[in-house]
Amino acid sequence: MSIDDSTGKLVQYCLDHSTAQSEVLYELERETYLKTLAPQMLSGHLQGLFLRMISQMLRPERILELGTFTGYSAICMAEGLQENGILYTIEVNEEMQPLIQKYIEKAGLSGKIKSYIGDATQIVPGLEESFDLVFIDAGKKDYEKHFDLVIDKVKPGGIILVDNVLWSEKVIAEKLDQGAETVDRFNKKIQNDSRVENVMLPIRDGITLIRKITS
Repeated sequence: MSIDDSTGKLVQYCLDHSTAQSEVLYELERETYLKTLAPQMLSGHLQGLFLRMISQMLRPERILELGTFTGYSAICMAEGLQENGILYTIEVNEEMQPLIQKYIEKAGLSGKIKSYIGDATQIVPGLEESFDLVFIDAGKKDYEKHFDLVIDKVKPGGIILVDNVLWSEKVIAEKLDQGAETVDRFNKKIQNDSRVENVMLPIRDGITLIRKITS
């Protein structure tokens, strides 16, 4: 059995022993694969459950997401919000907006999710909020910029989650390509930041869980 076959079977075993996704999320996943050019960008069932559970444990009042794609991860995290909580999500690709809004409404979360289309570096400074939970899943070349953009808006003890930190395992290659170099540089930045503590998890393409420990 190849490593890829073994990994695939292990992931399926994990899915078989995890809570089923909702009908709305199943429909969203299916439509994403039918209608988008890069459906692998979707968080998906296993990662979505992880995000949902983190949010449910934190019970955040305010969540910020950079990189909505079609809205799967936003819906998952919004399920953990406090009664009057709000999730702000930002997507640069305006073509995603109809799909995002369709499934936010189908999930009954229109009152809890505020969706923005545009450049996060232009939108985030105008959000006069402090966040309990941030999920960074936008352009990888902007990870360092996005982290610097949000860190001062995260409450002490708040959590930042960053996706794709293993870059298809290319970060451990003998010779790094440009994308892997960018992600590796970001990973080293986080490792050396005294304001946070962090753990990198091999979930899908890698998620780093970062906890802010200073004010």
